[in-house]
Amino acid sequence: MPLQIMKLAIAATTTVTVSPTVSRFFYTATATTTGAATLTIDAADFFGDTGAAATELPALATDNSYYNVYINGVLQMAGVSAYTARAAGVGSLAITVPAGSTILVGSPIVLEVTNFAPDSDTDVLT
Repeated sequence: MPLQIMKLAIAATTTVTVSPTVSRFFYTATATTTGAATLTIDAADFFGDTGAAATELPALATDNSYYNVYINGVLQMAGVSAYTARAAGVGSLAITVPAGSTILVGSPIVLEVTNFAPDSDTDVLT
């Protein structure tokens, strides 16, 4: 008999579930911000989906999360904002307003934070 590789004959199935947790926070600009400037919004200045004041901003899960910023209903580029979860116990969103741009008083600003909790289960069949 010639040489051959001996290996196990098994089969397996893996089920992967991804459960997103989406948190939305709302703010209305209280003053006009003209660039070049930075508008910093503390967590306590936001309110949530229920209308209740926010107490803190959620942490971003490493490699399983993202956040979006909308100003006047328009999704903004990633480079204009910096998100700090739970800084000083609460957190903040800093929006860099470039020269020549303006955020007008009364403009709605929406912060959307999405964290994913992936889970997998493997069944080995023999």
